[in-house]
Amino acid sequence: MSFSPSLFSQFIQSISTVIETNAEEVTALDQAIGDGDHVTNLQRGLEALAQQSDAISQLDWAEAFKKTGMTILSSVGGASGSLYGTLFITMSKTANNQPVNLQHFAEMLRQGVDAVKRRGKADLGEKTMLDVLIPVSEYLQNAAKQDVALPEVLEQIKQVAVKGMESTRDLVATKGRASYLGERSKGHIDAGARTSQLMICTIADVLREQSTTPT
Repeated sequence: MSFSPSLFSQFIQSISTVIETNAEEVTALDQAIGDGDHVTNLQRGLEALAQQSDAISQLDWAEAFKKTGMTILSSVGGASGSLYGTLFITMSKTANNQPVNLQHFAEMLRQGVDAVKRRGKADLGEKTMLDVLIPVSEYLQNAAKQDVALPEVLEQIKQVAVKGMESTRDLVATKGRASYLGERSKGHIDAGARTSQLMICTIADVLREQSTTPT
């Protein structure tokens, strides 16, 4: 099965809903060890994307990812804007106007996540959104090689994302404002990891619904 940018509007709407639903929880997480503005920044970007979602849905994947990345860079404050912008812009360079199936998407995400690692000078185990993005990317690469059925892939992605998010609770932050707390950052889930997990699980749910809807 290949995926179409026509789903973009549904992705944005569903992600906006899940972020709003969990806004109070995520803000509390961010206030505990961060700046407290993570949700506000994300919602600003999602609103900007929503305004362009119909137009983006008409683009090919390369242009859709590029437009998404540029919009995020110009509308989302803090580290999230820079990192998510980098993710999507790098993915756009890998799209190459090809149909996006699981194998192709896994490679695009791998390159995007690698770019985020370089941009943020961070890696797995440093209490950031990469503790979700890296395991999800690695799982997708393995699933693509093994030709795992899409319903199983989508369910496993959600489990991997949740596990990655939960792992940040016992990590010591080494990046961003949370790093100033040292050992005191332990015991708190990273807000960026939580919203990354929420967004990934939401996208998986949209794709699962789409794949099971009769045409």
